[in-house]
Amino acid sequence: MGLFLGSAHYLLAGVVFALLVRALLGKKAIRRNGEPLRNPPDTLPLVGNGIQFLQPRWNLLSWFDKCQRQFGYETLALTVPTLPPGVLIHDPKNLDYVFKHEGLFTKGNFVKTRSWDLFGNGIINADGDFWKLQRKAGLSFLNTANLRVLTDVALPQYLSESVKELEAAKPDQVVDLQDVFHEITTKLMGKMAYNMEMHFSSPFSSSFDHASGCTAQRFQNPLYPLTEFFFGHKFRQSISTVKKFGLEIVSRAMRDAKSISSSPPPSTSPDDEKLDSISGSLIHSLLSAIPDSPSTVADAALTYLSAGRDTTGQALTWTFYLLLSHPEVLAKIRDEVRGVLAREQPPLDTTSSSLPFSPAVLTPLSAPYSLAVFYESLRLYPPIPFEIRQAQAATTLPDGTLLPKDSVLVWCLWAMQRSRLTWGEDADQFRPERWLDENGTLKHKGAAEFPVFYGGARSCLGRKMAEGIAVQVIPVVAWGWEFEGAWEGGQERRSGDSLTLPMEGGLPVFVRRRRGGETTGR
Repeated sequence: MGLFLGSAHYLLAGVVFALLVRALLGKKAIRRNGEPLRNPPDTLPLVGNGIQFLQPRWNLLSWFDKCQRQFGYETLALTVPTLPPGVLIHDPKNLDYVFKHEGLFTKGNFVKTRSWDLFGNGIINADGDFWKLQRKAGLSFLNTANLRVLTDVALPQYLSESVKELEAAKPDQVVDLQDVFHEITTKLMGKMAYNMEMHFSSPFSSSFDHASGCTAQRFQNPLYPLTEFFFGHKFRQSISTVKKFGLEIVSRAMRDAKSISSSPPPSTSPDDEKLDSISGSLIHSLLSAIPDSPSTVADAALTYLSAGRDTTGQALTWTFYLLLSHPEVLAKIRDEVRGVLAREQPPLDTTSSSLPFSPAVLTPLSAPYSLAVFYESLRLYPPIPFEIRQAQAATTLPDGTLLPKDSVLVWCLWAMQRSRLTWGEDADQFRPERWLDENGTLKHKGAAEFPVFYGGARSCLGRKMAEGIAVQVIPVVAWGWEFEGAWEGGQERRSGDSLTLPMEGGLPVFVRRRRGGETTGR
């Protein structure tokens, strides 16, 4: 065993040396207007920015932010051994160019080889016809009628069920708000998209989270094939669990289609009838679009599940993390709810005493401040913190940067959305008012300045769904409960390694019930 470990170390050292030599000899500097791009801070000889990418993701995000603070909108060279030449962009004009030339800037082999095990032919990786078919299925699922059922029927029901944990919490009991929010989004996606009862605590969820973290590491560790060969057993197990669950979604949908056609299930109420009528609509659209490839349908289903469940649940978690330290914002949310209740006089929720009122009255139009709070949270804590594309042909960015074919282009939403050049001197501050005009109407920001929903042909299909969820969950939970952070030391909460931005360790809080707009004792 000792001989094996010693040989492995020599082998690893030899591989690293060979890769460094090849990187040094084979890469040409990317230029802007004839001059080589400047290097980011902390660039080292031989390894370039490789050490930065080996850091924990939270540190990497801080480094990206350091780059934009020091260089503003300037495009910088990225140099990582074993990877194609790359650039880091900050200028919204360059990003707008990327969005408008989607066919030129694709995920490419660089991204696909790293994300394939988890997402396969899902819409994240798909191009051409596969992408069009999955996009069309998503558009069909997220049509206006279905979104109305979500906001009027499904979300009030699952919100009511999930906040029972808050209602039942004892004075000294710690509740993880991240789990509460993920349970809401998991139930919603499970029922509406796949006609399945899903829970965030399932083995699939833990396996997917682990696989997502390992996949994220592939983008930071250039030697991931070697490390996974020795230490990737749990990752391979997690991928197997995830893939089996994807195929289970497909096989169940195929069985449901046969049983429903022979004997439709009875509905117990008009609301149940509405929900049942659209339940599973995404998976059935995918099966109709791609009838001959169950594995591709499974990949597509898993990709949509992650997009609809994880990103919104995480965004809600970071929103309430910010609200814990900004009581003045929390007070304004409650004032807005008070105004909505006075105008709408909604009926009390009769499905459960857990909800203080029917949340269906809360919409982006009736609760613009709550939506502004959500947007401000997305600005500071974007669920997809950075993006990578690969140039399929040589091209020139608007700032004059000449990108060779196959070069890698990176933009960090975490950093760009903290830019003082774009957002003003208070860019680091949590200030929802920046999203509202003098009339209290939500302002529009272009995708190149606020790329959290991406832009161009691949703009996020679930934007309206996320907004509809946020403007109900945020004000209902803020109105009904008071929270106090329950983690030790009161230190900054961080994100763990993942393709998205989950809060490491969750958001543990103590809970107090508010009734009639007032806080009750513990």
